[in-house]
This record gives sequence, structure tokens and C-alpha cells, in this order.
Amino acid sequence: MLKPIKLREHLTAALPRIAHNPELLKIFVLNGSVRCTATGTLSWEYSYTMQLQLLDWVDHPDSVMAPLLSWLQVHQHDLLANPDRKGIRFDAEYLNAASMDLIIHLDLTERVIARARQDVPGGITLTHVSDTPPSYLPMQEHWELFVKGEKVAEWNFPPSHPGVQP
Repeated sequence: MLKPIKLREHLTAALPRIAHNPELLKIFVLNGSVRCTATGTLSWEYSYTMQLQLLDWVDHPDSVMAPLLSWLQVHQHDLLANPDRKGIRFDAEYLNAASMDLIIHLDLTERVIARARQDVPGGITLTHVSDTPPSYLPMQEHWELFVKGEKVAEWNFPPSHPGVQP
């Protein structure tokens, strides 16, 4: 599974508070399953709920949601294209007037293609399939998020092109 690592890297780069205090972000994979259709290959799909825990979070939740949604647009586009799935959920515990524990639940999938290797008997090549969005959705390369005039997050994405791994 690659998405938990990729999302941690993205949020760490986008949110200075996490970059300076990585222990504020905890990531868990819950209710995981593997789907394999027995079609003659060993290809499969991971399906799981990723739980992000932002502990003692003192910034507005918007500072997390904006970079999170931009990441999902590239790495799990179907969550944004199908809002009726309700694959993005959250809970919050207000610890006091200035901080909260923000818990975000994301229903994610990752496809893995398994192909027999011709050069190695019994060998298999595994390829994680990109979730590149359709080409009609332009991606801005540099994003900055301001809350009440203060920059609270920034991140970069390469331009999206069909068939190119982000």
C-alpha cells in the first residue's frame, strides 16, 4: 500500500505544523480487504479506510481539508467525482477553546497488476496502477492556502497529463 506514505509526505510538505511536529499526524489503515477476481491473473485491489488523526490541532480544519482534497483529486479521484459514496468523513473532539483532535476517514483503493515474467520462470512483475484524473481536469501546479490573511499551507503538484504517474 502506497497511499498512506504518499499522503503523509504531501501533508508534511503542505502543512508547516506537521513538518515541525510530525507526531501530530497519525495514520492508520482500517477495515482492509483484498479483492481478486480469479480471472487467471493474480492482480488485486486493496480496499481500506485510511484514518488520519491530527492531534492537538490548533489550526482551522480548512488548513487540512484543502491540501487533502487536492491530493485526492490526483490519487483517488473517484471520491470527489462520486460524493454520494460519502468516502470522506470526519470526527472532531474539541479539547479546549484553542485545539481539537481531528479524525478524518477516507475510503481508498489501490490496484496492483500482476504479470508473469517471461524472462524468469515463475516470476511476477507487480505494478501499482496510477489514479491519474481525466485530462479535462486541469491541476494548478502551486497552491497556497490563506486563512484570515495568514498563509497556513502550501504545496506543489506536477501538471496532470493522462497516463503520466504523478
